[in-house]
Amino acid sequence: MGFRKLLLPVIAVVMAASVVLSSGCQLTSKIQTSVDNTNQTTVTTTVTNASAVSAVSGTISLPSIADVAAKVKPSVVAINVKVPAYDYFGRQVGTQDGAGSGWIISSDGWIVTNNHVVDGATSIMVTFNDGTSLSVDLKNVKTDSSTDLAVLKVDASNLPALTIGNSDALREGDWAIAIGNSLGEGIRVTEGIISRLNVSMQDENGNTLEGLLETDTVINPGNSGGPLVNLAGQIVGITNAKTVATGVEGVGYAISINAALPIIQQLISNGYINRPYLGIGAQSVNASYARWYGFATDTGALITQVAAGSPASKAGIQVNDIVVKFAGQDITDASGLIKAIGQASIGQTMDVVLYRGRTQMTIQVTLGESPKPQ
Repeated sequence: MGFRKLLLPVIAVVMAASVVLSSGCQLTSKIQTSVDNTNQTTVTTTVTNASAVSAVSGTISLPSIADVAAKVKPSVVAINVKVPAYDYFGRQVGTQDGAGSGWIISSDGWIVTNNHVVDGATSIMVTFNDGTSLSVDLKNVKTDSSTDLAVLKVDASNLPALTIGNSDALREGDWAIAIGNSLGEGIRVTEGIISRLNVSMQDENGNTLEGLLETDTVINPGNSGGPLVNLAGQIVGITNAKTVATGVEGVGYAISINAALPIIQQLISNGYINRPYLGIGAQSVNASYARWYGFATDTGALITQVAAGSPASKAGIQVNDIVVKFAGQDITDASGLIKAIGQASIGQTMDVVLYRGRTQMTIQVTLGESPKPQ
């Protein structure tokens, strides 16, 4: 990730929260995590449905955004990185600076951000609300490019962890507050509303991010990885991206906290995400490809790579096969195949319908476990 990446549509995890009119309940869950089989830590997340609006004599009084910001800011950090800089010919010519945001999920030093904030970094510095700065050992950075999430650990204790909200309770029109290291110039606060729920989009690496929150809250480069919170000061999203186009204003995105938490927990406990694994590379088939190459179908996922020893290889799937159905689901493009694999289970056996040349066949494949990143 370079500073160049941060200027592109930034995929942000947006924490938006709904306003609850009745008194709520509190649910606390503890996640036991271990990193590199050495240190063990406990992440305690508190989910609170608390009344954020009070009705007095028939009038509605909203909480002060200033009070929310004061509550949340101690749990938000600025992240500054150095990444390699390259010339036109791909030669490294030094380093360049990048900036992003993060938020404290546990008092013992775990911080959440976006993968694209720390991707490729040669050094990472975290600055807290009180001005304290700590460098991050790169061995304590765990990332998942598929969901654009990352966690990192700093050598600190008694940090103010952010309270976790419930993004499934959000409604269109709920207030949302973004707090982050906007433009790399320190922590800023902006406000808006939740514009849409359950939005899907592709990031610049071709990964499909689903279940995003759309918000008109102002999001700028540097906000990536910071929290989107509700009026109770609970994180409901992780600021991730914005739409940059002439005539487009106020269209930003955040990863919903309910979708992000299982990924965050696995990164902290395992250091990587354990997913169903087929072991293929694929690209989408379209009508132009089909005519040019004489394919038997003008939709589907063309297999471009089969990893040695993978479930696909063991099942007999070959390069240039075109998958048109996976586990009963019609496959019209490569992203559909990737999504279908992700929805399956490790160890599950299913039918794969494909074309080899102009012959249609069905192959049974048993999904394996994704390899541990090197």
